[in-house]
Formats: sequence, C-alpha cells, structure tokens
Amino acid sequence: MTIFKKIIRELKFFLIQLIIFFPGGLGNWLRKSYLKNQVQSSGSEISVGIGLVLTGGKNICIGSRVNIMRFNHIYAHNGSIELGSDIAINSNTQIGAADKGRIIIGDQVIIGPNVVLRASDHIYDRVDVPIYKQGHTGGYIIIENDVWIGANVVITKDVKVGAHSIIGAGSVVTSDVEPYSVFAGVPAKLIKKRR
Repeated sequence: MTIFKKIIRELKFFLIQLIIFFPGGLGNWLRKSYLKNQVQSSGSEISVGIGLVLTGGKNICIGSRVNIMRFNHIYAHNGSIELGSDIAINSNTQIGAADKGRIIIGDQVIIGPNVVLRASDHIYDRVDVPIYKQGHTGGYIIIENDVWIGANVVITKDVKVGAHSIIGAGSVVTSDVEPYSVFAGVPAKLIKKRR
C-alpha cells in the first residue's frame, strides 16, 4: 500500500470518528446521514446518539422512528439485521448478527441498556484446537412486536421472543419465549403470563 493510500485511509477514519462523536443536534444530523448512507435501507425520523459502531451496514435494514442511544454496537458482516419501526435502543447495547447470523426485531420494541443480542456462537467441539480458531456457527434471534427487553439482558442464538412479552433485567434467554409472557432469571424462565 502506498503512503498516499495510507494517508487517505487515515483521513477517512478520522472523519468517521469525528461524525460518530460530534455533539449536539448537528452531530445527530451527521450521524443520521452517515447511518443512512451505510445501511441497506432506512426509514424516517431516526435518531443516533454518539459512539455508534456499525459494521456490515449493507446487511442492515432499519425502519422509521428508531432511536439508537449512545455507545451502541450493531454489526452484521456476513449476517443480516432487520430493525422494525418505533424502536428504542438504550445505551451500550450490542446487536450482533455476524458469522451467518440473522436478527429480526419487530415494531414497538424497547431495548434497555447493556443488552447483548448475539445470533452466532463460537464452535468449541475440538479440544486439540483453540476455540478462537474453530470459527462460528450462525443462528437467528427473532424479537416480535411490542417487546420490552430490560437492562443487562443477554439473548443467545436460535431464540424467538413472542409478541407483547417482557424480559426481566439481568436475564439470560436461551430458549423461546411465548407471546404475552414475562421471563426472567439465569437461564430465563416463565414468571407469569400477561393475559
């Protein structure tokens, strides 16, 4: 790589970092414009807080009226993410569909701070090969409409959270959640039905 290409790459990185961390209303406008340019498709009335890390944007679709707060990570390289409309994603959340994973989040979904949605896992079958060299296995996470995911929740691959459900703070969800359910715990279990 020539020195000129290295300088261009560094300048591009600097500009992106400036956009990601620029404060105030102008910063939100810059981030929203940057996001719309990076993703496959996006709707209207999107708000993007500072510190968003986005990779694999061409595999990401975003609906309208989506509020992405501060310091979130959304990555879909070699995977796909679909966000519906009327979604609130609180701070420091990770939504990861890399490594052939797929995440679909419906409409009217509330995601609390520090939530992790990870649609693929490390392969660890062999003990003679370090885990980090064994690759990943992709899966899916489906969050249906009108779901509230509390703070510090982890949802693992191959999980469907049914519509109108609540996941209690600090839960680890490793199996499907029926619609109209309140789940909590590690691993998360049914606490009660909402109707």
